[in-house]
Amino acid sequence: MTALLKGYMRSSLILRVTIALLLGLVVGLFGGDAVATWLGPVGDLLLRLLTFLIVPIVLFTLMVGINQSREGSVGRMGGKVFAYYLVSTSLAIVVGLGVASLFSPGSGMTLDENASFTAPENPGLVDVVLGIVPSNIIGAFAEQNLLGIIFTALVFGFALLKLRQQATQPGSAERLYEVIEGLNDVTLKVMAGVLHVVPIGVFAIVAETVSQQGLETLLSLGDMVMVLYIALALQLLIYCVIMRLFGVKLRTFFREARTPMATAFATQSSSGTLPLTINAARRLGISRSVYGFSLPLGATLNMDGAAIRIAISAVFAANVIGAPLDFVSMVQIVLVGTLVSVGTAGVPGAGIIMIATVFAQVGLPIETVVLLTAIDALVGMGATALNVTGDLVGTTVIARSEGEQLSETPVETDETSATVIGKA
Repeated sequence: MTALLKGYMRSSLILRVTIALLLGLVVGLFGGDAVATWLGPVGDLLLRLLTFLIVPIVLFTLMVGINQSREGSVGRMGGKVFAYYLVSTSLAIVVGLGVASLFSPGSGMTLDENASFTAPENPGLVDVVLGIVPSNIIGAFAEQNLLGIIFTALVFGFALLKLRQQATQPGSAERLYEVIEGLNDVTLKVMAGVLHVVPIGVFAIVAETVSQQGLETLLSLGDMVMVLYIALALQLLIYCVIMRLFGVKLRTFFREARTPMATAFATQSSSGTLPLTINAARRLGISRSVYGFSLPLGATLNMDGAAIRIAISAVFAANVIGAPLDFVSMVQIVLVGTLVSVGTAGVPGAGIIMIATVFAQVGLPIETVVLLTAIDALVGMGATALNVTGDLVGTTVIARSEGEQLSETPVETDETSATVIGKA
């Protein structure tokens, strides 16, 4: 038993996660309904542990990153982050529309006349923008309002940087920075321990999801699922082209990206996977001033996978009612979908909110969302994995544009984290 535990601890994280995914698939297919009952709490534990780390990781990492960079570089980098996320989201919707138009998912299906669906309330872009500034800092932390946490970290991070620059000699500002830097190191140490639980939680979540969905659901709407994953693969290929244009070695990137990608696939949570995505950026050798800002923001705003899902769902719904989309409607979907994917990010049930909002804007029947909810988990897994990948791609590209070099070997902060994370 001891030898087995030691072997588990020393093996690479991606190997453990891959085995967990495969075992979860098998157990989910053949385990029956009892699987969800027994393994559900284990998966919930992983999500709780990852969520538990989000606030300290975002707050301390971003504050330390700001204080390790120059003022002008932060503003320049912020412009690059927003520009990249806006362009990549729009491109993802175009890819989704193109692939869906080629394969025409939903053709030949009919809508149940008795089907009904009440769309959740869309908070709207204005409310989201206002929500960036929290009326209560403690409330923003308690509600895990990532935009509010980022705003808090930026304000206090820049204030601390100003105090350190204006001080004629090391004083309280410098000591405060040392405390925050120490808290950041402690948070990363806790994260290294949480990584031990990731494979076990992934196994439980996959087994529970597969046992609840089953093969019948997948086969009944198989064309929709197939088209979605083709579009996701095409977007991933575009990522590879972009990274090569910036001189990023794909083998080096995917060496670290595959673990957060697999975890996001299992958990269907971009925010929950954030600690692992930050860990991957660290191991790639990207500076804290870059990933501390771009990754938390990306987990909230950059939803390439969700954007593709919106586009394909719109084509699917149009085909179901026998009214294929024209060019004007497609352009409208690109514009509305890009804004909606930002406006509803981080909201519970965001996928359904985004789809229902776009449907209402382009005149598609909301009732078709009922069909899509049957495969929500199956499409959500792939879409979330691409969301996380897009965040890390953007961070890597921005780091290269800032003149940073990626590490050919995994960057470790100390011997303990090297033992925990393993060699990928």
